[in-house]
Amino acid sequence: MTSPPEPIPSKHNVRDVSVRLQRGGSGPPLLFLHGANGWPQWARFFELLAEKCDVRVPEHPGFGTSDNPAWLRNTADLAMYYLDFLEGLGAGKVHLVGHSLGGWTAAELAVRNCAQVASLTLIAPAGLRIKGMPSGDVFMWAPDEATRNVYYDQSIAERILALPMSEEAADIALTNRFASAKFGWEPRWYSPSLERWLHRITVPTLVIWGADDKLFPQAYAGRWRERIPHAAVEIIPQCGHVPIVEKPEATARMILDLVGRS
Repeated sequence: MTSPPEPIPSKHNVRDVSVRLQRGGSGPPLLFLHGANGWPQWARFFELLAEKCDVRVPEHPGFGTSDNPAWLRNTADLAMYYLDFLEGLGAGKVHLVGHSLGGWTAAELAVRNCAQVASLTLIAPAGLRIKGMPSGDVFMWAPDEATRNVYYDQSIAERILALPMSEEAADIALTNRFASAKFGWEPRWYSPSLERWLHRITVPTLVIWGADDKLFPQAYAGRWRERIPHAAVEIIPQCGHVPIVEKPEATARMILDLVGRS
């Protein structure tokens, strides 16, 4: 079996903002929006998606080495940026996938305009709050505690914590933490107005959640299903907040099934 081709790194420019972009695969266009930990490695999950889709993974403005424009103040701004981003791609309708902060951003985008969205997949998205059901607080967790808390499989967390961190990687991690605070500090990881507009999402929608998510409890999946018309929910057993790492095959299969039906 031949190895899948490496993704093509590039820069994407829109509104005088330059962001890093990974691209791989062929097929219908799929845009993945990452979570608060920053630009993900092109690992097994993306390789699986790239077998069927033209996958593009941008690094959000404000994260890593992407530009950090002064006008980018909150998740609503980030969603509007990605509407411009989609127009700049010129790829037609895309299958939009977002994880955590990226899922919140994808939902904010979709309630504003679904014209360029073929389907929507939200993987353990931030953005909502249920009274009496507190979420975890990454800003209160120590870095090693946060790593352990987002995984069900602690062997994955231990491998990550054992990796040496270069000076460049430490700088990027600090940049990402500042960016995360801008989007998620106050109020903590939700928008007071988002829930009442979720009915505007009219494209096929899938919500994926880890059964053992310590950051956003899986009960939140039910609220997303209630608010988005005809949304489907999939709960992955023995999985924490990062299904794309812990359960890449199952997560990719669910997304590709939706892409095939949309």
